[in-house]
Amino acid sequence: MTVTIRRATPEQAVRLTQIAHSAKSYWGYPSQWIELWRNQLTITPDFVRSNEVYAAIDADGVVLGFYALGGEGVKRTLEHLWVQPSSFGAGVGRQLFEHAMARAHELGARIVEIESDPYAEGFYQRMGAETIGEVTYELEGLPRILPLMAYYLNNDL
Repeated sequence: MTVTIRRATPEQAVRLTQIAHSAKSYWGYPSQWIELWRNQLTITPDFVRSNEVYAAIDADGVVLGFYALGGEGVKRTLEHLWVQPSSFGAGVGRQLFEHAMARAHELGARIVEIESDPYAEGFYQRMGAETIGEVTYELEGLPRILPLMAYYLNNDL
């Protein structure tokens, strides 16, 4: 599927939030966990205005996914990369990831770190990212371990 990737607008924040919630919910997490992650999954107009946020838009103008880059200098972070579940497997995630890495390179990055959902680790590995460690959070009194990944940008992009 071919999409156009454009800078997201503050007016798209509600749609971006819907995509993030829908994609996270797809993996069957308990609804109380989704509720605990509400703030992390909510994209505000201010966030879109003040960050590198790009949306994948189909030929009908529908936003199918988005990403957000954070950080500065040579080390950036992939803060978000979400695709509407109905578009899983259609190449939208790959196009967003490739665009994000090219954009990070344009911004002078040498490395992009990704705190991955465990279900997304395989996707990022297929894109060329390496698992370099893990990050542990507490969720309902239990440890939740997330893969910490890195994508190394070469100077030739």
